[in-house]
Amino acid sequence: MKNKLFIIATLAGAMALGSCDDFLTSENTTQANQDSFFNSDEAVENATAPLYNYVWNSFNNKAYYSMGDGRANNITARWSDYIYPYTNFTETALSPGLEDAWGSFYSVIAQVNYTINNVRDKSTADVSEGAKTQAYAECRFMRGLAYWYLASLWGKAIIYENTADLVSNSVVPAHRGVDVMEFAIRDLEYAAVNLSKTAANPGRVTCYSAYGILSRVYLSMAGLTTDGQYTGSNIATDFNRGTRNSYYLDLAKQAALKAIEGPYELLDNYGDLFSVAKTNNNSESVFQLQWLSGSTDAIGWGANNQMPAFFAWSTMVGETNWGNATYASYDLVRTYDPQDRIRRHYTIATVGEYYEDLNIKNGGYTYNETETGYEDRCNIKKYVIGKLEDNGISYQQSSGLNTYMMRLAEIYLNLAEAILGNNESTSDPTALTYFNKVRARAQMPALESINYDAIHYERRIELALEGQYWYDLLRRAYYKQQEVVNYLNNQDRNAGYEWNEAEACQYEKTSDATDVSTATVSHLLLPVSDVDRGRNPLLNDAPISYEFGEREVTTQDLFN
Repeated sequence: MKNKLFIIATLAGAMALGSCDDFLTSENTTQANQDSFFNSDEAVENATAPLYNYVWNSFNNKAYYSMGDGRANNITARWSDYIYPYTNFTETALSPGLEDAWGSFYSVIAQVNYTINNVRDKSTADVSEGAKTQAYAECRFMRGLAYWYLASLWGKAIIYENTADLVSNSVVPAHRGVDVMEFAIRDLEYAAVNLSKTAANPGRVTCYSAYGILSRVYLSMAGLTTDGQYTGSNIATDFNRGTRNSYYLDLAKQAALKAIEGPYELLDNYGDLFSVAKTNNNSESVFQLQWLSGSTDAIGWGANNQMPAFFAWSTMVGETNWGNATYASYDLVRTYDPQDRIRRHYTIATVGEYYEDLNIKNGGYTYNETETGYEDRCNIKKYVIGKLEDNGISYQQSSGLNTYMMRLAEIYLNLAEAILGNNESTSDPTALTYFNKVRARAQMPALESINYDAIHYERRIELALEGQYWYDLLRRAYYKQQEVVNYLNNQDRNAGYEWNEAEACQYEKTSDATDVSTATVSHLLLPVSDVDRGRNPLLNDAPISYEFGEREVTTQDLFN
């Protein structure tokens, strides 16, 4: 496995990386014979390898940050059409990125379904039941996460477990968002009770990974339902009611505590989270997408991480540098507490900040001094690690870095949010202990009581530009909708700014927002792309309910 999980993508069905048509492709894309491949535990383990990279590729390239950060106004990118329509609330069904994002999640789902069915139907007697169960659990972890994204972004999705069924009839209605969320929960609960406690190889998910993701998804479900376990009828309809379902808040707390029992530890230094030496599969990583290192000539396309190419702002800081006009929003810049210097330094580049890992042959890189003309923006530093001559791994559109999908700091903050629950504030010792661990690493003073505003700040700053902020706002909008809409309309989206050391945040606004529409409730969900609606006109209709069977996993199974 060469320390990375996967040098090849081994069969299990189509490697769909794009559109709706792609995710319904049924032909095998490898040379291996499906009927004879599943003849050992190792073969079954290899079959899940593509779920860690290939199928997430188009999501990682752009949607990870355009949806997660651009939409939430952590990013300003006035000329990047895969970001600015979402930042400006001007997206339509024709906007770039919609089809890629939707298609990427269904690539995950299709590959999962193929793998589950092939492992079940084509494994020989030489494959152990334990290996098959582990594979099913890995698959359902990935499918559950993909459906959480679909439910969050679109509020509906097509739920299916057999891709071949949709090949013959792809015109089917979407299911309700709350049902999609419930389907995600059931997949992740299965993963939590069936995944091993230790990873067979670095980067593989474990039961603790599943508990971590569950802590996030339960927080979403707490806002979508009224009380108790989901029954299909206790769906919240008052999105300004101000409280969440305490049943799922408690499950989020329990899931976070279970995840914390795992092998994870916060890295001592915040900057190490995105360093060449410490990023990949470090002690804080709960789940990362696993990208290969090397040039695309050597490793091909699909398992390479292109994302840093869209952030690197200069030929001095990246082999591919398309990020000069993609930078931190004024709203993010002004949000940093003046004491929060460490996290700001390693997240966004500000005037005078020195980076020893960039431009190493010339003694490092000082923003707006090594190269001038950057006083009117703050470029993105996270995921920008320099050139091949700086680090030995970053090639053109292939950085060699993994992508964080969850790390331990988020679980700590999920726990604090779940304990806060419907209270105005809390001084609960468990909540404070883990909340303040996150602040302590950033050399921020400990708090003796926390409220929503404190958690909101911590989540935004700790996880900035890691594709999470929009989902935090959506979660709040499930029960305080108008508050969130008002907040979105007071973020000075697309505002211009420039360096002014006299300001508390060291930058001052120089121009008002341009080309930004007023946010409304309708903007909390994205439109389905015109391409996908053309292929499946039923996506235009109101979503339908999904018929669930008996629960496979009980709360006793999860937490005893």
